[in-house]
Amino acid sequence: MPLHYLDWRVMKPTVLIVEDDLLFKTHFADAIAHAQDFRLIGHADDLQSGRQLLRKLMPDVLLVDLGLPDGNGLDLIREAARTLPQCEVLVSTVFGDEKHVLASIEAGATGYLLKETRGPELVEQIRVLRKGGSPISPVIARQLLMRMAPEPSTSISMDLLSPREIEVLRLSTKGFNFDEVATLMGLSRHTITTFVKRIYRKLHVHSKTEAIYEARKLGLTLH
Repeated sequence: MPLHYLDWRVMKPTVLIVEDDLLFKTHFADAIAHAQDFRLIGHADDLQSGRQLLRKLMPDVLLVDLGLPDGNGLDLIREAARTLPQCEVLVSTVFGDEKHVLASIEAGATGYLLKETRGPELVEQIRVLRKGGSPISPVIARQLLMRMAPEPSTSISMDLLSPREIEVLRLSTKGFNFDEVATLMGLSRHTITTFVKRIYRKLHVHSKTEAIYEARKLGLTLH
């Protein structure tokens, strides 16, 4: 596979592109080549060529796809992190799932963009990267924030409702009426209605549907 590289004697932050899709590679190359504050020093369309150019040109920024014809872009990210710690790695890919995002970050990527990113925006994100930021597509950022959000705690519900009140609520969720709940729990219907009144009062509701909704908001699993 022929290697393509450009003269990089001009002292500007240098960018290497490793991308096998000709349309995207051309799109990215044109955007970077027209930027006044960066220098495009080369591009490769597979992992092997990317490795050779990474070692030869030692770029300041590596723009890399994950799905390459002869391997995974993660391998190139790891090599850049190991041999060129000063090199910023920006992933540009179609993979927006959590598995690929986290794997890229763990490998050493400092930015993660989906390929919907347009040329001028891509250049701006590289500027953000060079200033110490970590550019990331909004949809990916949302996924990461949701992943990092704490799991709903059941402690409030467990403290608020007694075990028997919780059991009444669980059985009601499954569609059992008060008489059936009483039979299943071995209690009188009067006792069950007393539990129900307590549940409504504690949850500040007036119906079974509202009680189930509020209990789930508090994190209680009623399956």
